Amino acid sequence: MAQSRLETIDPSPLPRTVLVLGATGYIGGRLVPRLLQAGHHVRVAVRSPHKLEQVPWADEVDIHRVDLDDGDGLIEAAAGAQVIHHLVHSMGSGRDFEEKEAATARRVAEAAEAAGVRRIVYLGGLHPDKTDLSMHMRSRAEVGRILIDSPVPTVAFQAGIIIGSGSASFEMVRHLALTLRLMPAPRWVGNHVEPLAVRDVLYYLLKAVDIDGDVNRAFDIGSHDVLKYAEIMRRFAAIAGLKPRRVITLPLPAPTLSGIWVGLVTPLPFALTLPLVQSLQEDAVTKDRDVDEVIPPPPEELLDFEQSVRLALLREAEGAVDTNWDADAGGLAQAAKPLPNDPEWAGERVFTDDRTLHFPDLTPRQLWPVIEGIGGKNGWYSWPLAWRVRGVWDKIVGGAGLNRGRRLPDRLRVGDPVDWWRVEELEPERRLLLRAEMRVSGGAWLEFTTTDAGQGCDFRQRAIFIPKGVPGRIYWAFVSPFHRLIFPAMAKNIAAAAKKSHPGRRQEHIR
Repeated sequence: MAQSRLETIDPSPLPRTVLVLGATGYIGGRLVPRLLQAGHHVRVAVRSPHKLEQVPWADEVDIHRVDLDDGDGLIEAAAGAQVIHHLVHSMGSGRDFEEKEAATARRVAEAAEAAGVRRIVYLGGLHPDKTDLSMHMRSRAEVGRILIDSPVPTVAFQAGIIIGSGSASFEMVRHLALTLRLMPAPRWVGNHVEPLAVRDVLYYLLKAVDIDGDVNRAFDIGSHDVLKYAEIMRRFAAIAGLKPRRVITLPLPAPTLSGIWVGLVTPLPFALTLPLVQSLQEDAVTKDRDVDEVIPPPPEELLDFEQSVRLALLREAEGAVDTNWDADAGGLAQAAKPLPNDPEWAGERVFTDDRTLHFPDLTPRQLWPVIEGIGGKNGWYSWPLAWRVRGVWDKIVGGAGLNRGRRLPDRLRVGDPVDWWRVEELEPERRLLLRAEMRVSGGAWLEFTTTDAGQGCDFRQRAIFIPKGVPGRIYWAFVSPFHRLIFPAMAKNIAAAAKKSHPGRRQEHIR
């Protein structure tokens, strides 16, 4: 029986020294900035420190080089730590897979005991109480048991599908739904699962740092929103604005074959889809709510499946057009946003046409009036006929076309129309972001950025397209050859128009 909250939650938590194992992974990379934001001193143990070069919090943590395969550096990293988050999961296979994970768990437990660590926090998977689990679920359960049986008090959370951009199980659902309208699937799609938003997973991991006393057990965590896998795929399609998806259940278990099939249909690698599909062979539903007696639910309540998906898609769209990932920008809601070191298969497919030019004899102030005056009667500075044809076609299919022009010929403000675009963001003499309102299968943006380069100006022009389903990908394949003609000319002609207002300038140099 779990202890009461007053006995298990430290009423006045102090900053603690926390060691995170798995900081380059999906959960660990999102947990570290939350720990920092809560005031804790954070250490990260990684085999390859260079993998942290792109994350914004790298200079705020102590980085230790640790090899968990043999424990090299682990005791030194744990010395002085009060809490260890063990978030390392291998998605490998082979006869020795389970032995390797179990050996790593024992090394972590021994290092924690030697260093006087007061708590270990582990994240495993939800599974039914039975012995014939899949290899990966069996291994997760065994790791949790090893840590709980160690002398160091352990909280082992058990979660099902984690909903957020970059989560392997979520990406599998997303890419299947985006790619296929008719999905033949093995019988495991009839199994039940209780998904949980990555925001809420991080909430539990963060609160576990402040658990007081000798709590030493596993806790199921879930959203209370129980669905079948097939229903998850259908509901994701509806939330993402896709046409209805139909899932046909075949009377076949075939975890290996279905893992290969998922690897062929989605961008996830076989090394991930094979063990991932194996882990879907059982129901993943919470058996109790004992965790509520130790960690109260979030004040804003747990997110259900629809809220979790909407948050993931919203944050991802923001990430596609904003390259500055700010860990503090949205608190725990920011957890759904893509990270710079997420794998390349994570997130929706984003197509870009990205060009940077250097104009040695122009300043951002000289270039900006041309950028801010784009569209309307001033045109788009390349292939006028092609723009007119595209505008007429957009009008025919019910879009905005080019007819609405601009509010003012030389000034813009956020929300203004610019032909079939609308101003979404505006930083004078620095950045203009236009969002397309044309009829197209996906979301499209056009971004212009100017940067003072000391001697001259750097000009970046970027077209961004997030396709919706197969029609969106076909659309990009059709228009991208035209982009290679239109966009280089646009950038050069924008500069030429600026030079015309400032004669005597030399030819620009393409970077």
